[in-house]
Amino acid sequence: MDWQTFIEEPAVIAAAVLALGLVVGYLVGRLNKELLTAAGVPDAVEGTPFERTAQSLGTSTVEIVARLSSWFIYGIAILTAIHIAQLLNTDAFWFRVTEFIPQVFVAVLVLILGFIIADKSELAVSEYLRGVKLPEISLLPRLIKYSVLYVTFIIALGQIGVHVLALLILLTVYAVGVVIVFTVAFKDFLVSSAAGIYLLLNQPYGIGDEVRIGDQSGIVQEVDLFVTKIENDSEEYIVPNRKVLDEGVVRNRE
Repeated sequence: MDWQTFIEEPAVIAAAVLALGLVVGYLVGRLNKELLTAAGVPDAVEGTPFERTAQSLGTSTVEIVARLSSWFIYGIAILTAIHIAQLLNTDAFWFRVTEFIPQVFVAVLVLILGFIIADKSELAVSEYLRGVKLPEISLLPRLIKYSVLYVTFIIALGQIGVHVLALLILLTVYAVGVVIVFTVAFKDFLVSSAAGIYLLLNQPYGIGDEVRIGDQSGIVQEVDLFVTKIENDSEEYIVPNRKVLDEGVVRNRE
């Protein structure tokens, strides 16, 4: 067997394709890691539950995404080598596999991105609502997180071929459920926000006024959409705006 005949053997070509795929996959993984690091992704995902879980496993979000891109190329190289070597002489199988792998790759990326966005959304909303002293408000960040995760799973399932109509039905049912839960669980929250809008527009009292709301009295320190903060010499009161409308407010004009 001469050299030209040898290199034209399917097994040799398959081995060369496999070796090339391994090299390219490794380089792409390294490049993606550097690009993600340069883009500030490690700082963006720092502190999220997904990142903490990844670190507990000895890796990171950036490492997972970079390795995923490498594994994608490895998989394509392996399947291409198998096809060239004619180990599986089934064109239909090859077509389905090459069509399915990119879908799985995109679905996994969507899941990773969805978990990160869900975690960051929960942290951001929790931070924004930290000063709101309503018991129901603690449910809102978690509700937003799971809503993002639900939409993420629907998108990921759509990528791997789950029927779109079924996904739309699931999304509709979930949206109706969220509206019902939000209406029931956040009734007082909605009432307080509506009362806050009324108070901010009409301004029956302002910062620095001495007022009495129910059993609490003091100087108004802050009025926002949800609560009114008043304080006296020794105590600070955080009064839900719904209570202001329910019990009324007495303003001292002296």
